[in-house]
Amino acid sequence: MDAAVQEGIDSGVYPAAVVVIGRHDTLLYARGYGTLTWSPEAALPDPDSTLWDIASLTKVVATASSAMRLADAGRLNLDSPVVRYLPRFRGGRKPDVTVRMLLDHTSGLPPYRPLYRLARRRGRAIELLYRTPLARPPGDSAVYSDLNAMMLGLVVEKVAGRPLAQVADAEVFRLLEMRRTLFHPPARLTRWVAPSGVHRGRPVRGRVNDENAVRLGGAAGHAGLFSTGADLARYAQAWLRQGVARDGGVWVSPEMLRRFLIPGPRSGTRLLGWDTRDPLASDTAPSVFGMRTSAATYGHTGWTGTELWIDPLRDLFLVFLTNRSFDPRSAHSTEKLKLIRARVSDATADLVPPRCGPEPGTVC
Repeated sequence: MDAAVQEGIDSGVYPAAVVVIGRHDTLLYARGYGTLTWSPEAALPDPDSTLWDIASLTKVVATASSAMRLADAGRLNLDSPVVRYLPRFRGGRKPDVTVRMLLDHTSGLPPYRPLYRLARRRGRAIELLYRTPLARPPGDSAVYSDLNAMMLGLVVEKVAGRPLAQVADAEVFRLLEMRRTLFHPPARLTRWVAPSGVHRGRPVRGRVNDENAVRLGGAAGHAGLFSTGADLARYAQAWLRQGVARDGGVWVSPEMLRRFLIPGPRSGTRLLGWDTRDPLASDTAPSVFGMRTSAATYGHTGWTGTELWIDPLRDLFLVFLTNRSFDPRSAHSTEKLKLIRARVSDATADLVPPRCGPEPGTVC
């Protein structure tokens, strides 16, 4: 594990990283590596206190999880058309797009659109998001798209009647005791944030490294969330406990949680919010979730250099956070990070054998 993580620092992919590995009820490994910038005098990363721009992990941890809570409470129907909640979502075959299709990326929306270049204000950016035409028939195939999560964030806000940041805080972070997970880190926490970019030669801390998210106010369905390794470990443990929070209360019913882990007929590797290992992955082109995790493993990654996966058959999870987007000293850093993620994942899987029994903690 140490060699795999350190390789990323030594090769200039990222200056800092934290790794947290655990089971449903305990932590097996938690460590920080490197320094938050390339300066040897910079602060050391800490699994408990260092905040990271978790980028697209926002899609799962904040947006999909909020939608899951609302669905579990009977306030959101996953198979209802999006237009039921957002009447402005019209044109072409958009009335055929369901909430489920936003979650498993089969909506037909294109992967990306530079809204920040086309709009100077949040309202105008949202208007352009609504007007974006579908690129494929709804339900035809899965193509990963930031726009799906942006739209899902708007659905969550409409159903809950308040901003996404408030919904996620009430429905996810507080209930799972994720006390340092938030959008818009205040100035008093800036020194604890791992920089995720550089502006005019200076590290950027606490500002989401996604211009579309910035234009949408810094708290968007696809990006904007900051969290720590320890908080994401608590989140992963709730999934391994089948929706039970640390205090023993039910965060999400086991039935609803399982619904989010069932692939659709044309969703490919995509579950609801989550991704799974590519079946075409090989030793020469490994999955970022490794080649030794079980087939039941689900997870997600983020552009800034973040990763979270959960293997229920091993009663095991991995949180691997880096700031790859901060001034990489290596060419092709994203491709190199994929291989490092695979090595870290395999090292994690080697810690715990597959589970034999039906209950967490029963191993072969």
